[in-house]
Amino acid sequence: MSHQPEHKFLNGRVVAILGDITTQEVDVIVNAANATLLGGGGVDGAIHRKGGPQILIECQQIRATQYPKGLPTGEAVLTSAGDLPAAKVIHTVGPIYGRHDGREAELLAACYRNSVALACAHGLTTIAFPAISTGVYGYPRSEAAAVASRSIEKSFAVECILREVRLVFFQPSDLRVFLNSHSFS
Repeated sequence: MSHQPEHKFLNGRVVAILGDITTQEVDVIVNAANATLLGGGGVDGAIHRKGGPQILIECQQIRATQYPKGLPTGEAVLTSAGDLPAAKVIHTVGPIYGRHDGREAELLAACYRNSVALACAHGLTTIAFPAISTGVYGYPRSEAAAVASRSIEKSFAVECILREVRLVFFQPSDLRVFLNSHSFS
């Protein structure tokens, strides 16, 4: 439904677009969550606001049963999507740049890898990602683009169920940085 140009990679299985993650009609959208899973600002707040209370209820249940101390950085969990057009939401916690003793790239890659693995484990074939950790978490956009594209490309070698990975950028400048910095072969 987007009237924005699509930039395709890996035989069209990866698409980079300008848009709003909360309007994506895919099997699952990825939420750049914080460790509490209880909503916040940016993408996280938008998903919770537009998705309605069901997402928060399920996140509270995950906190009560699986992660009472919060979701660890790089891990991913699945909830329904409430009122969003997607069927499901995967919540993952990206690294805060400069606070993980040089392990930021490893942890950011884990966000993408674990999200894809979770989608595949649940038979979900289309997934939309925001630019994880590049907002208030301060991850340099060009570095994040390289990590994201390498992680996604590696996931296709293992997780072949995915038909489409959509990379959704909210700002034109973020899409431009990605297009100049990705490492898809």
